[in-house]
Parts: sequence; structure tokens; C-alpha cells
Amino acid sequence: MVVRSSEEFKSVVLKKLDFSSFEDDNYTLYTNKNRPELGYFISYSREGYYDLGIADYTIPQNFSLSFDNPELLMRFGLVYKGITEFKLENNPISSFTPSYFFVVEKDLKGHQNWKKGQHYHGIEITIHEKYFTDIIKPNFPNIMDLQAFITNYTYTYLPMEIVRIIHQLQSLVNENSLNSIYLESKILECIAILNNEVSKSSENAFTNQINYGNIYIGKDRIIKLTASDIRAIQKAHDIISENYSNPPSIETLSKIVYLNEQKLKAGFSKHYHMSIGDYTNHIRMTIAANLLSTTDLSIENIAREVGYNYSANFSKMFKKTYGKTPLKFRKAK
Repeated sequence: MVVRSSEEFKSVVLKKLDFSSFEDDNYTLYTNKNRPELGYFISYSREGYYDLGIADYTIPQNFSLSFDNPELLMRFGLVYKGITEFKLENNPISSFTPSYFFVVEKDLKGHQNWKKGQHYHGIEITIHEKYFTDIIKPNFPNIMDLQAFITNYTYTYLPMEIVRIIHQLQSLVNENSLNSIYLESKILECIAILNNEVSKSSENAFTNQINYGNIYIGKDRIIKLTASDIRAIQKAHDIISENYSNPPSIETLSKIVYLNEQKLKAGFSKHYHMSIGDYTNHIRMTIAANLLSTTDLSIENIAREVGYNYSANFSKMFKKTYGKTPLKFRKAK
């Protein structure tokens, strides 16, 4: 079977999950009430314009799906848990691990696999071309369009302002207090933030991620990045994502991926727009914020879960990231 739209893709996957739909005033809940252990998918949508989806489910059976989707659309969000394996046409098999992501898709062709027992947890915003042509462009003609980005390239990066918006939306969903007008205001805010990111400089985070050229170290030293270097840096990223609570040292990591420490550190910063240490902290804080919002685990247990031996150090880093202590963050939810 080949699906030919994002809506058809979602429909087929939800059918494979054996989920039924339950309508509410503001959203649609997809779940299996006879098998609650499988989890759920929640969708907030302005049909044809944008969707907010929150997934927290376990795959009940092996299945695969081919897609040939001509749509032009923008997707971004956070993957908290789960590894997705897929193959785009004329590309090697890829996998996507827990991290931020941003992609503009057009004429997307390929194949994706799901395996029984895998658990997925994440939140995603999808904005369709029609929203840009009908809503954005007539009112803001000078704003970026979707063609500003290279299509079908997944950036493992989001501005922190958007990350905070996504956490806020998830918290409102958990409280069943997200309404359509507030969601649309945040969709527009995300577009404004992305527009500023792209337009403020020709050397922005998105262009840097696909520029495999030179890294300037100091005034005189230049390091050239090869395709092999990029693959090693991506492997290092995946290792950190999977071992965020106890990541290997940079020295150990460089030996694992066969790349010298200086090139690994400089290349990681250029490719992912943050240092290895910053990325480790970001993923730890992202998961910690999710645990604070969705569980009753103690602060001490959450600190240990994300790799901190001392809750005081965890609280200090959390406050630096979110502007609140973990306790105040939880009470605000």
C-alpha cells in the first residue's frame, strides 16, 4: 500500500495501532479503550491548515508503509522516546532518535517500518502550504515562505523559544485546557520565530546544518569537514541521545566514532548549532520537563533519571533552562 497524503498516512498508522476516534470540542482522541496499555494519540487540528499531534503509544504489531506524498508542508517538534527507521527514495536507511526536529517536506517518497513493542512518545506541529498561501502571505507578504528551506532534510534543531512553546502546549493539553484560538496564536508565534531565525543572517542555524564546508578555529586554523566526518558526528549525536543520563566522555566518544576530539567538538557545534555539552543538557532538561508534567515522580528521582547524582545540581540547571525551579515548574502545570 502507498499513501499519498499526510492525512492518509496518519489514518493508516492509527488503524494499524487499532485505535478508535473519540471527538471532543477542541480535539480528537485516538485510543483503544479495550487495550489502554497501547496508549493514545491526541490531535488538535484546523483542517487543511495545521495540526498539533501528541503521541504516547506502543506498537502492537510489526508493519510497514510506503509513501509518495506530493504535499508541501512544515513539521517540527520533539521526540521524547522511540527510534523511527525509514528510507527516503535515493537515500540510505536512516533512523531518528529522541531529539528536536524540523523538516519541510515536498514530494516525499520512501518507506517506513514499525516493530512490535516499540514505544513512541513525542509532540509534533504540522503546518500545511495552504496556511501560508491563505493566511500568512496575504497578511504578511514579506515573511519567509516554505521554499526558504531545503526540502526533505531533517534538522535536529529548534530555537529554544519554540521548544518552550511546545512544552507549554503539552502542559495545556495535559490539563485539558488548550483551545483553538490559543493554539493558533502559538502557531503564528512559532512561524514568527522561524522567520526571524532565517532572515536575521545568511549564516543561520538551518543553513549551517547543511554546510559541510570549513570550520574556522581561531583566526588562522581551518578544519575541513568531509561526508565521512558528518556521518561520525551524526553517530556521536545518536550515542548521546541514547545515553543522555550517562553519556561517554568526549575522549571516549571520539574513539567510538573514529574522529579526533577537536574536529568532533567543532563539527558537532557547527552541525547541530550547539556544543556536545549543551546538547546533552538540552535533552536531559527536555525529558525532565516532560516527567515533571506527566508523572508524580519526585524531584530526586527525576534528577537521577536524567543523570544527576545531586538534585541540587539538577535544579540549578533546570532553572537556568526554564527560568523556574522544578517544583515551581510542576506547580504551574
